[in-house]
Amino acid sequence: MQCSFVEHRNYKVVYRRYASLFFLVGVDNDENELAILEFIHLLVETMDRHFGNVCELDIMFHLEKVHFMLEEMVMNGCIVETSKQNILAPIQLMEKTS
Repeated sequence: MQCSFVEHRNYKVVYRRYASLFFLVGVDNDENELAILEFIHLLVETMDRHFGNVCELDIMFHLEKVHFMLEEMVMNGCIVETSKQNILAPIQLMEKTS
């Protein structure tokens, strides 16, 4: 596991690597870096649950689903949902109806 924080002017970039994937989140200096790392980890776990072992192709070919997951997790810049089941429920419902 590798994680890093980079500060630049009044902002921070929090990033984490999972195999060949890098996830980056830009935040202001008031944000808690560890909370952002937990958010990244939750996102990756949620994508793993949906796609199996998530890879670049899953994200590239199903970008709308990844955006939908993020929209379920974050609203107005705040994390509002942390339950993987609740995040994936609307996506699973849409897949059943199509």
